[in-house]
Amino acid sequence: MLTESTLERLRILTESAKYDVSCSSSGTVRKGQQGMLGNTVGGMGICHSFADDGRCISLLKVMLTNYCMYDCAYCINRRSNDIKRATLSVTELEEITMEFYRRNYIEGLFLSSGVVRNPDYTMERLAAIVRDLRTKHRFNGYIHLKSIPGASQELLSEAGRYADRMSVNIEIPKEESLKLLAPEKSHQSVFQPMKLIQQGVLENKEDRRRMSHVPRFVPAGQSTQMIVGATSDTDRDILNMSSMLYTQPTMRRVYYSGYVSVNTYDSRLPILKQPPLVRENRLYQADWLLRFYHFNVDEIVDDQHSNLDLELDPKLAWALRHPEYFPIDINTADYEQLLRVPGLGTKSAWLIINSRRFGSLTSYDLKKMGVVMKKAKYFITCHELSSHFSQPVVGINELHPERLRPLLVSKAEQMRAAEEKQLKLDFGE
Repeated sequence: MLTESTLERLRILTESAKYDVSCSSSGTVRKGQQGMLGNTVGGMGICHSFADDGRCISLLKVMLTNYCMYDCAYCINRRSNDIKRATLSVTELEEITMEFYRRNYIEGLFLSSGVVRNPDYTMERLAAIVRDLRTKHRFNGYIHLKSIPGASQELLSEAGRYADRMSVNIEIPKEESLKLLAPEKSHQSVFQPMKLIQQGVLENKEDRRRMSHVPRFVPAGQSTQMIVGATSDTDRDILNMSSMLYTQPTMRRVYYSGYVSVNTYDSRLPILKQPPLVRENRLYQADWLLRFYHFNVDEIVDDQHSNLDLELDPKLAWALRHPEYFPIDINTADYEQLLRVPGLGTKSAWLIINSRRFGSLTSYDLKKMGVVMKKAKYFITCHELSSHFSQPVVGINELHPERLRPLLVSKAEQMRAAEEKQLKLDFGE
């Protein structure tokens, strides 16, 4: 039975958990089993709003406690902050999860916690919850568990046997910036549990090759999060960290969270009227280029452009800086070249590769494939491109990047970028 006191504590703890964005897209499959409750149907991701097939998915995102022994300046739950505090017992959180599932409120659980007493004490309680949900309550739905930096390998291994995904948040990309805002933490304290989880996943894969009945260990891999705008770190610093993390075989996603001003009296933090949402979006777009478009960090950001262009998406900004790469002939270019064209995605690039075997492609064909011709027309050639427009199309080399840029930036993008550039970023001395 959910009492009024329990619901009030639940409200406080769900409010405290909302700043962690690294909880969407599970990518795991848990088929329905006799005697078990729930499943992750078809391997579609659990997230706050929609799965890949358009289904609206719900997830209980909650902390076990928002008391914390650390005093990280960027965190709403830091030790010195004056907020309402609450704690749920292991049994209460298990009952809430199962009660919400039975009422069809949720399909999965995202569980994190502040660190109390010591990392092992907190991790032991988190591991007990996921173990009881699987073995005692027979819950077979999605579970994402935040692991606690500094916890022992035994506790991480125990939790990994029952969770679908585990994550440890880096938060700040550079060590010196992390030390400034969170003196009690270090990158080593974050990388160590990441390494232990990765080791467990890889060992489990080897075991399952020999014995298929071996239980899975963190089948959906790891994720992490970095805060954007809390420090003077550049987008290049952030993307270099992301690129390094993606070389690890178990890292599935790096999430970016625009800094929300939760501490207005600390001179170490910037004064922001609103979170840098445009910058956050550009980082997600750049992250997509790293993972699916075969770009490297130095192509997206460099010494002259250490921060992403707020008015243009990163691929379009790269194209304007490299006019010598264009125009690309749609009917002869290979897949790697097509991925570099603004307005073309991975799906449309494969459609072009497969379709042109049956004949030359025209601009009409490209439109049917979903190519964004408003952007692409300046960077490509095909047999009849000009005839499908009221005026002949002039490419980037004839028009020049500085004259082409105003044609590609919408007024809405200009306004959003201008508004974000007006934010006061005062990091102090």
